[in-house]
Amino acid sequence: MEPNASNLHSHCVEITMEVHKVVPPPHRSTFQKLKTRLKETFFPDDPLRQFKGQPPKTKWILGAQYVFPILQWGPNYSLKLFKSDIVSGLTIASLAIPQGISYAKLANLPPIVGLYSSFVPPLVYAALGSSRDLAVGPVSIASLILGSMLRQEVSPSKDPVLFLQLAFSSTFFAGVVQASLGILRLGFIIDFLSKATLIGFMAGAAIIVSLQQLKALLGITHFTKQMGLVPVLSSVFHNTAEWSWQTIVMGFCFLSLLLLARHVSMKKPNLFWVSAGAPLASVIISTLLVFAFKAQHHGISIIGKLQEGLNPPSWNMLHFHGSYLGLVMKTGLVTGIISLTEGIAVGRTFAALKGYKVDGNKEMMAIGLMNIVGSSTSCYVTTGAFSRSAVNHNAGAKTAASNIIMAVTVMVTLLFLMPLFQYTPNVVLGAIIITAVVGLIDLPAAYQIWKIDKFDFIVLLCAFLGVIFISVQQGLAIAVGISIFKILLQVTRPRTGMLGNIPGTDIYRNLHHYKDGMKVPGFLILSIEASINFANTTYLNERIMRWVEEYEAQDAEEEGKKHSSLQFVILDLSAVSAIDTSGVSIFSDLKKALEKKGLEMALVNPVGEVIEKLQRWDEGRDILRPDSVYLTVGEAVASLSSAVKCQPSNRA
Repeated sequence: MEPNASNLHSHCVEITMEVHKVVPPPHRSTFQKLKTRLKETFFPDDPLRQFKGQPPKTKWILGAQYVFPILQWGPNYSLKLFKSDIVSGLTIASLAIPQGISYAKLANLPPIVGLYSSFVPPLVYAALGSSRDLAVGPVSIASLILGSMLRQEVSPSKDPVLFLQLAFSSTFFAGVVQASLGILRLGFIIDFLSKATLIGFMAGAAIIVSLQQLKALLGITHFTKQMGLVPVLSSVFHNTAEWSWQTIVMGFCFLSLLLLARHVSMKKPNLFWVSAGAPLASVIISTLLVFAFKAQHHGISIIGKLQEGLNPPSWNMLHFHGSYLGLVMKTGLVTGIISLTEGIAVGRTFAALKGYKVDGNKEMMAIGLMNIVGSSTSCYVTTGAFSRSAVNHNAGAKTAASNIIMAVTVMVTLLFLMPLFQYTPNVVLGAIIITAVVGLIDLPAAYQIWKIDKFDFIVLLCAFLGVIFISVQQGLAIAVGISIFKILLQVTRPRTGMLGNIPGTDIYRNLHHYKDGMKVPGFLILSIEASINFANTTYLNERIMRWVEEYEAQDAEEEGKKHSSLQFVILDLSAVSAIDTSGVSIFSDLKKALEKKGLEMALVNPVGEVIEKLQRWDEGRDILRPDSVYLTVGEAVASLSSAVKCQPSNRA
C-alpha cells in the first residue's frame, strides 16, 4: 500500500511533546543484587533496624526483648493491667476447660490430655508470643486432622498407648515445622493457603466435626471410624436401635442452650461472658444432673474417672524411628501448617483491631517452641483459637498475662478439681464441640467471594466438598492444588490489552475499560500486565502476533482496502516488573516477525531490571535504539508520528 501525502497527514497525530530519554538503573554488582533480593524475600520487615546506632548494652537488652517479648511489657506491668488480665484469664479458663476435654475426645485422645494442653503451652506462649489477645490451647480443626490421620493406621481403642505416642510425636514434628518456618523466615509458604481455601476447608471440617458428634448426641455405641458425610450418615441410620432417648433429650437441650448463648453474645458483644461461661455452666449442670439421678445407669455415657496431677513428662514416648515415622512426620506437617495459619490469622486480626503489630515470624517460633515443649509434657497440637481469643479480646485482655492466669486456673483444676468431672456426660461435650465449630461456617464470606471471583469460589467449593465427601486432608490437598493451578494460569497466561488515547489528553488506557478511548491510526499499542518468563514467552509471542493480525484485518475492513494502515506496534512494559533470559529473547523474536510484516516495534517504560537485562542481551543495540524506547506512550506516539509524517510509505 502506498498512501499519498494527504492520507499520511490524516493518519498523523499532531502532538508536540518533549521526548525524555530512558536511562538504565545505576550499576550494581551481582552480590548487591542477590543481597537485596534475599533481604526482601526473608527480611521484608528489617528486624535488625532497631539495633542500628545503639550501644552494646542496649543491643543486648533489645535482643532479649525480641526473643522474649515478656521482657518488653513485664517491667512496666501494673495493678491496673493485672485487673483486666485476671478477668479475661478467668473468663477464657471457663471456656478452655470444657473445650480442652471436648477437643481431646475429638482427637481420639484421653480427655485429660486436653487439659494438659491448656496448661503448659499458654505459659510458653506468654513468654515468647507477641500478641496481646491470642489465647492458646487445643483447637477443633487440628484435633480433627490429627485424630483422623493417625486413626487411619492405628486404632485409639485397640492400641491407646501407641496412639498417644504417635500424637505426641506428631506434635513434636508440628512444632519443628512451625519453628523452622519462623527461624528460616519462610512464613510466606503458609500464604499458599488462600482465604477461599481456608473458608471452604473450615466449613467442610465444621460439618464433619458436627456430624461426628452425632455419636454422642444420639448415644450410639458402634459408630463408623470414617470421616466422610456418607459413611457417617449411614452409620447413624443403620444403628437406630442404639439411639438413647435420654441422651437425645439431654443433648439437644444443652445444644439449644449453648446456641442461644452464642446468639445472644453475637447480637450484644457486651454480653460476651454469656457464651464464654455457657460451656462450663453446661458441664456443671449436666454433671450435677447425672450424679443426682444416676443417669449413667440409664443410657447416659460419662467421661469416667480422670487422672489428677500436673502434666507428666512424655519425651520418652516420642517416636523418631520405626514404621510410623513417616505417618507422624506427615501428620505433624499438615497439623502444623493448618494450626499455624489459624494462629497467625487470629493474632493479626485482633492486633489490627487494637492498632498494634504482630511479628509473623516471631509468632511462628513461639507457636513452634510451644508445641515442641508441649510434646514433652503430654500435650498435643495447640495454637491460637479464634473463639477463645475473641472472648479474651472482649473481656479486656491487656497483655499475654491472661494466658498465664488461664494456665494457673487449669493447674488448680488439674490438682484439685478433677474428681468433679467424673460424671460429666459425653453428650454435653459433643454439644460444646458443635457450638464451637458452627462459627467456622462463614456464609457471608463465601457469598462475598462468589461476587468478587468465581474461580476463587470454585476453589472454596472444592475444598468444602472434598472435605465432606472424601477426607479432611485430601479435601485440603485438592483445594491447595486448584489454588496453585490458578497461580500457574496467571503466570503462564498473562493479560494483554489494547490501549487508546483519552481525548484531550496524552493519557493512554485500556480500550476495553475506557470506552471513550480512541485508537491512534497506524499504531497498535499493547500493554503487558505481568512479569515475562520462560513459562509465558511462547504465549505472549503468539498473543501479540494475534493482536496484530486482528488489528490489520479490522483496520482493512473498516477502510475498505486490501491492506492495513498499521505501521507501529508499541509495547507498554510499565507493568512488567521482572524478566528472565527466555523473556528477554521474546523481543528479538517479535521484532523479526514484525519486520517481516513491514512493522516497527517500540518499547515504553521498561523498568530497571527489564532494561538492564535487555541491554546485556541486545549488544548490537538493535532493540534499544533511541527511536525504539520511550518513557511514555504519549511520547512514543508523538515522536514516531512526527518521524513519518511527511515520508511516503514503502509497504506493499
